[in-house]
Amino acid sequence: MTADAMWAAFAKTRGLNETRYEAWAFGGAPDRLAGLVMQGIKTATSTACAMFDCGAEPEPQVGDYSVILDSRGEAVCILQTTHLTRCRFDEVTPEHAFREGEDDRSLDSWREVHEAYFTECLRGLGLPFSPAIPVLCEEFIRVFPE
Repeated sequence: MTADAMWAAFAKTRGLNETRYEAWAFGGAPDRLAGLVMQGIKTATSTACAMFDCGAEPEPQVGDYSVILDSRGEAVCILQTTHLTRCRFDEVTPEHAFREGEDDRSLDSWREVHEAYFTECLRGLGLPFSPAIPVLCEEFIRVFPE
């Protein structure tokens, strides 16, 4: 299903006339991460703020909708952003790491995986990774399918 088709189905069930949403896939392992969302395990994500600052990605706002795509660009589900926190990479909390739902859900595991991922993303922007980089921690709920 395309992002537009999933959004149309969702909007119809909610009586929404709004058509503003972002369609995107989780970085690194989009199918596995979307699967964790569908299982109710993954309820958060994080992004290096430099990705927003350079215009590579739109910065989410509380209340925003996102159609989550798999690795083939097919729509998997729709999320709504419920909470945003900016902090340094080395200040991300164990609670946020747990909500991200990946690996063993520990802060150490989160740091290892995200340092490698953010290093790659930042390299593409010509920027170095540092434990002091600003990170946007996003919490969400899956709103479709219920």
